[in-house]
Amino acid sequence: MTALRRGLLGTATAALLATTACTAETAAPVTEEPAGTASSVAAPTPLGGTATADVVARLAPSVVTVRTGQGGGSGVVYQPDVVITNHHVVAGSDEVTIDYADGTSSTGTVLATDPTTDIAVVRTARGDLPVPEYRTELPRPGEPVLAIGSPLGFEGTVTAGIVSALNRQIPGSIEQSRALVDLIQVDAAISPGNSGGALLDAQGRVIGINEAYIPPAAGAVSLGFAIPAATAVAIADQLLADGSATHPVLGLSLGRLTEQISSGLGVGTQDGALVLGVPEGGPAAAAGVQPGDVVIALGDREVGSIEDLLGALRETEPGQETTVTVLRGGEELDLPVTIGAESR
Repeated sequence: MTALRRGLLGTATAALLATTACTAETAAPVTEEPAGTASSVAAPTPLGGTATADVVARLAPSVVTVRTGQGGGSGVVYQPDVVITNHHVVAGSDEVTIDYADGTSSTGTVLATDPTTDIAVVRTARGDLPVPEYRTELPRPGEPVLAIGSPLGFEGTVTAGIVSALNRQIPGSIEQSRALVDLIQVDAAISPGNSGGALLDAQGRVIGINEAYIPPAAGAVSLGFAIPAATAVAIADQLLADGSATHPVLGLSLGRLTEQISSGLGVGTQDGALVLGVPEGGPAAAAGVQPGDVVIALGDREVGSIEDLLGALRETEPGQETTVTVLRGGEELDLPVTIGAESR
């Protein structure tokens, strides 16, 4: 079994990104805590020994293996008969096989998927599954974490580590997937088959859905990534209610700002997202954005790349009024914009 590998474009060499599906080649309790200050977050409990074993014993039944004709991955119980997994795990499948921690299996029906966030929901033929608690507040760098899933088909595998960083955008990821932005980075071992599995905090709350890793072939050591629980919960609720998810959009066709393009445009920077096209009738067109502009900020969030812009856009809501800051002819312009909506 091998990972699904995607190219990561570097400045001098190409690194490799792997989503963590295992291929043939191969509503829930939610904790919402106020963010912004350290005092608003419960102090993490150090993982290790009996405490870790107790968390694993309690949460392992809430993590399943998802098998398809092409391979498989993992999943996390969201409702007594619904599991969350990754879109790339079940893409192209209407039915899957779900393996449970007690050794039993059942069929599962893929209800809906969202390629933009790489989230999917699957209805299980078996009900009464144990629903874990989902923590929608982001963890802090340094917090201990556990990852549970089925790497290479080894069901119920547990690895441990810490949160390495937040709001990660994988360099070059836009060429492969809009999902690979605003991720939680961890150093817990993530391998093929972990996709869709649970990332847990020290209290056993789900803080993320494991999605991707950079393999050792790229020179990486323990670089794994998970979709924040807040994103997974919001998208899962939309998929279950409507069969689709709505995303904020600007209405732009974007390209990378190379040194040659930057010099030709006279913008004096290589940071930003180059506007290649502005479809008529979209939010950006209404705001006055033009081809050749370089987007350097959305609202109060700076934009240094296409991934940065997608991450900033995810933090907005359809109908929200904000500003898009562009460089045009050496001049910086703040253009008022109303965020649009896209359903998938």
